[in-house]
This record gives sequence, C-alpha cells and structure tokens, in this order.
Amino acid sequence: MRADRLVAALLLLQARGRTTAAELAEHLEVSVATARRDLEALSAAGIPVYPQPGRGGGWSLLGGARTDLSGLTATEAQALFLLAGPAAATAPQVKSALRKLVRALPGTFRADAEAAADAVVVDPARWGEPDRARPEMVDALQAAVVRRRKVRLTYADRAGQQTERMVDPLGLVDKDDVWYLLAGTAHGQRTFRVDRIRDAVVTDLAAQRPPDFRLPAAWQLVVEEMERRRSLLSATVLVDARFVPVLQSQFGRHCEVVDSVRDGRRRVRLAAPTARTIAEQVAGWGARIEVLEPAAVRAELARIGTELTARYG
Repeated sequence: MRADRLVAALLLLQARGRTTAAELAEHLEVSVATARRDLEALSAAGIPVYPQPGRGGGWSLLGGARTDLSGLTATEAQALFLLAGPAAATAPQVKSALRKLVRALPGTFRADAEAAADAVVVDPARWGEPDRARPEMVDALQAAVVRRRKVRLTYADRAGQQTERMVDPLGLVDKDDVWYLLAGTAHGQRTFRVDRIRDAVVTDLAAQRPPDFRLPAAWQLVVEEMERRRSLLSATVLVDARFVPVLQSQFGRHCEVVDSVRDGRRRVRLAAPTARTIAEQVAGWGARIEVLEPAAVRAELARIGTELTARYG
C-alpha cells in the first residue's frame, strides 16, 4: 500500500470533510476496492476517519472536521507555491503534486496559491546559450540520497584520471548550474562534481548518514573552504571610482574597496588563488588598473605584455 496514496486520501478528507470510496477512487485513479482499503487503513492507523452508512453517507473525519493542509497559514501556502511553482514547468511530478495540493487547500487559500505558482518563471540559460537540461545523473543520485543507498562511483579528477569508490550519498547542491554531490567516504565527507562522475551504480547496501548531518550547514562549510582556497593571494590595485562596480562584478566577494587616494581613484584589494590568476583577470583592463603589489602579480602582467607584444608587435 503506497504511503503517498494514503496521504492523498487524508488530504482529500481534510479538504472536503467527507468523501465516498467511489469519489476517492476517481481522485486517486484506483479501484473502488483499493480506495476502501486505503480508508480502512487510515482508520486502523488511529486517524479519526469513520464510515457513515446509508444515503448521503461516506467516510468523514471525526466531527466533520475540515482543517487546512497540515496547518498551513495563507502566507505559508503562498510561500510553498512560490518555491515549487517554477519547478513545475520542467518536472511533471511537481506539477501533479501542486495540482493535488491546490485541491486539498481550503477554498479561501486556493486562488492565491494558484496565482503564486504561476508568478515566477525560472530560465536557467544565459543569453545566447541553449536551454540547459538537468543532468540525468542527478536523478539517480537523488534517488540514492532519498532511499539511503550506497553508490559506487567512477569519478574523474581534473586531470581526467578515473578512480572507483563506494560512497554514502548525503545530498545534492545546484550552484550556478553546476551540480555537486556531498557524500561520506572512507576518508570522511567529500564533495564531487556531478559532471565528473562517469558512472554511478546504486547498490542495495544501506548508506550511513550522520545523525547530526544538515545539508545547508554542510554545504556552507564547503563554500567557505572553496572561497578560502580562491583567495590565497591578494593584490592591491588602483582603479577609477567609476570602474569599481565592474571590478566588483568580476571578482565578487574577493573585491574589497580599501580607501580613496587624492587623484580620485580607489584603492582596491583583489584576491585569487595565484598571482597568475589575478594578472590574467586584470590584464584586459590595460592602463585603467595600476597594480601596486605584490611584485609577483606585476611580474605576471609584464610576462603577459611581453607575450602579446611578441605575437602582435
């Protein structure tokens, strides 16, 4: 007996107060006998669902109770549909779930909930780029996370060298259209780029999940570590004040305005993994940016300039 079908039956009862086995069967797209068994299972589980024989009878919650969906307020219902609405355009399961939830909501909530679901469209493709499809690998990994099953990964590092490892999948993160898998390994928690996973076999072995694991907190630690690695070296530069917003857009959180100088320029601190990385990112600015320090970045800029002069004269 499917748990989701029982939940759907309870939601229908909460919305209508009373239903017949035939009405529930039509709603769930099952046989009348199956619908009747579902109602009996709810009653046996201790939920106050009782049959009322005779004409105009059916199954109802004790006292004719008509509650809202899981105690949601109108604001909470709108927030739920605002979050789930954009996903409905690409995920048929989400669209189906939203349709069922709308029917389960009290009438006073439905109009706002339906409006919220249609209020936002998310287009992940950048201008000039084709639509980006969600990687098929994500679905398999997501199922493993939900079912808590170990996964045998074939993973390629940056150099393309492949290794095989058994992992306990803990969660998936989509950051700037790049998917990451957080997983437990024999060497502790690790993060894997999904686009480097060459193969993933979901096993029947139960995965281990730390009781205190929380995906948002774990991902925040990953982000902090990655940003630390991306800012191992800093450089101080001078740039005209009007170009500071452009520089901030280019370097993000690794661009810090220090102060102003007498000629109206701003002293800015930039950070990146290496001196070469900073030099490559500011070289296109030409004379608009003056690098004060460190000497390693200035040397890299000189090298780039020499290469360009030799090539283009």
